[in-house]
Amino acid sequence: MHSTSATSDRYRAYRWAVNRAYQEAALPGVSRTFALTIPQLPEVLRDTVTNAYLLCRVADTIEDHSAADVEAKHDLMIGLKEALHGARDLGRLAREIEAVLDWDTPPAERDLVVSLPRVIAVTGGLPEAHQGPVIRCVSVMGEGMARFQRLRSPVGLADRAQFEEYCYYVAGVVGEMLTDLFILEVDGFDSNRDEMMDLGRRFGLGLQATNVIKDVWADRQRGVCWLPREVFTESGCSLGPDADWSEDPGFHRGIGRMVEIGVEHMEAARAYILRIPPTQPGIRRFCAWAATMSLATLRQIRRHPGFKSGDEVKISRRQVRRLAGLTNYAAERDWAMRTVLAWSGRGLPRPLVRSREPA
Repeated sequence: MHSTSATSDRYRAYRWAVNRAYQEAALPGVSRTFALTIPQLPEVLRDTVTNAYLLCRVADTIEDHSAADVEAKHDLMIGLKEALHGARDLGRLAREIEAVLDWDTPPAERDLVVSLPRVIAVTGGLPEAHQGPVIRCVSVMGEGMARFQRLRSPVGLADRAQFEEYCYYVAGVVGEMLTDLFILEVDGFDSNRDEMMDLGRRFGLGLQATNVIKDVWADRQRGVCWLPREVFTESGCSLGPDADWSEDPGFHRGIGRMVEIGVEHMEAARAYILRIPPTQPGIRRFCAWAATMSLATLRQIRRHPGFKSGDEVKISRRQVRRLAGLTNYAAERDWAMRTVLAWSGRGLPRPLVRSREPA
């Protein structure tokens, strides 16, 4: 009996190791950026954050690369949440998602969908304390994205509040999850848990706001717009699907206002990073790489509000290397980190409300 139990334990450990190896191999195919940044984290967090990212990527694939109608997408998003709670057959859900993927879905994302049971198997083998934040994050994201599938429109969301709610479900909840994980594993990180959770949430909002602005033209080609109509109406621009946004000065003013909104939230990112102890340079690098690249992208957008493609405001590989080098140096030095964050956002409007820095 003892021998049988030991053999079973070894087999489970072997299967988990094989699935873990799969997720490590899958990550570079779906995100070169996270394949570079996640290894910066303490080893105890790498499997968990990789797993969470891949699950979130499945949700993104359903949203961005699925030919399913709104109701079917809603069911698949809810299905992802149910699968994490053991209430949906994993193999069947993976087949249902694969069946509605667009023909031009990137092969790495298609493979990730097919391998969803393997990814969720890794979730079940993570440290027990880590599983709760990951499952909550993906569940909230799936539920929220399912709701916004019914609100998606070619003329944008209603107002800033609805826009920020969308950004929360896509990225703000990820900031909360990461903060939960950092609190679990980093001494001194939980000195003010509520404040850190709020800053982490807004950090995610800032990153997603940048992505929405940058990707506005790609989204329009897919017949959807995530910009807030109210902001653009106040700027003198209609987000009507037939309007020529690119030549409309009101659209340019609206883009400028969106940059200001992004900067307001990225101010929280700056405060968040400076609250991470310098004794945790890996976590600082992980966060600062994302923040500095977002700020640099907002600078590009502000300089070129009439851009007609995300490629026109995409930061160059040379800029990425420079920002990575600077943040690597600054990770263990508060004064240097302040300088790098300020330099990457130079020329951007100052936020109306500044987050309080640590003493």
